Amino acid sequence: MRSLDRMTLRERALVALREAILTGRYGPGDHLGEVEIASQLSISRGTVREALRHLQQEGLVTPGVRGMLRVRSLSPDEIDELFRVRCALEGQAVSEIVESDGLPQIIDELNASLDKLEAATGDLTEQLEADLAFHAQLCALSGNSILLDTWRHLEGPIRVVVMSASTENRRFPMWAGHHRPIVEALERGDADTAVRVLREHMQAAVRLLNSKD
Repeated sequence: MRSLDRMTLRERALVALREAILTGRYGPGDHLGEVEIASQLSISRGTVREALRHLQQEGLVTPGVRGMLRVRSLSPDEIDELFRVRCALEGQAVSEIVESDGLPQIIDELNASLDKLEAATGDLTEQLEADLAFHAQLCALSGNSILLDTWRHLEGPIRVVVMSASTENRRFPMWAGHHRPIVEALERGDADTAVRVLREHMQAAVRLLNSKD
């Protein structure tokens, strides 16, 4: 029973800390003090430490001065590198999808994801979740499990970068209209166009996310 309670507390701490980072209560570079967090959440420092360790694995936090963890902060060059790697992975997913025997069903699933993204026009967090769900599904539908696992390791840093950008700059890349040409090209079996549109989409996102406006 004690281990169950401990697990429940860790999960609660994990959810609370992740939400605080993704909503901007803790911004990039902010230190995450175990004592302060433990006091705020009324839990032990050990439980906080476990939750922070998990968030480090997700790529949301990173070691700072004297080993104290802080919210991950990416430089403009690192943001560019992050999205270039992401584009390479999703481009490979596109190439493998086009060669799939189940392409019609895949297109139906991707269009359903785009419909959800189009409907998520209010809350920014909901919109981000719908956007990332589409891109994760693109990787999953390639049938390449290693590709999907690798993409998942980028998800935490992507979330931090998007949520720390200005409101309009983070909204624009997530519009469904920017994603539909990718699916339309896939439906035609045109991998080259799908990859080109995907690359242009990622490049535009980097420019906006690195903008100070």
